[in-house]
Amino acid sequence: MPRTRIHNFSISLDGFATGEPQSLEAPFGHAGQRLHQWMFATRFWDPSGSAGVDDAFAQQFAVGIGAEIMGSNKFGPPGWQDDESWTGWWGEDPPFHTPVFVLTHRPRPALTMGGGTTFHFIEASPSEALSAAQEAADGLDVRVGGGPTVVRDFLAAGLVDHLHLVQVPILLGRGVRLWDGLEGVEESFDVESVASPSGVVHLTFTRRTD
Repeated sequence: MPRTRIHNFSISLDGFATGEPQSLEAPFGHAGQRLHQWMFATRFWDPSGSAGVDDAFAQQFAVGIGAEIMGSNKFGPPGWQDDESWTGWWGEDPPFHTPVFVLTHRPRPALTMGGGTTFHFIEASPSEALSAAQEAADGLDVRVGGGPTVVRDFLAAGLVDHLHLVQVPILLGRGVRLWDGLEGVEESFDVESVASPSGVVHLTFTRRTD
């Protein structure tokens, strides 16, 4: 059966997945790029990077994925809906190469980019968005790409089958936390952890089937 997956989702030791305030100049607010330095050092990101445990996890990002769901704040900075020329952070060839469903209260016509990525802007609940993405994925898995509010909503709705978190050894103190309102969510998953020499810890949550 196709699964709903989350990959390479970084959080700080105090549970924040982004800092504040988000802007065009600072997509992750005061966190900068500190949550993602582990990934930038891998071959997944840079051919000259490392091929260790971090790379092995990062490489699973696109395997078997047929569609993505993301939140409005992942697609652009606050106010992007008022800029008809905004096409996302990623240039003409975004890294998704699948249909991408952007959750927004202000839908707009679909946007076709290079490399097989088409952004669909929809107003929908998690279950409605997942149904649309599953249909577009044509039997492959659906990836929930973030940000933290969207990931939290999908976890709260019981719609996530596989969650790969990367705990980064920094303290942010403020921003958007992943775990708020999710007390006991781990009881639905088998949880494994792998420590990396880079200092991060990879946490894999796999939904129990029994």
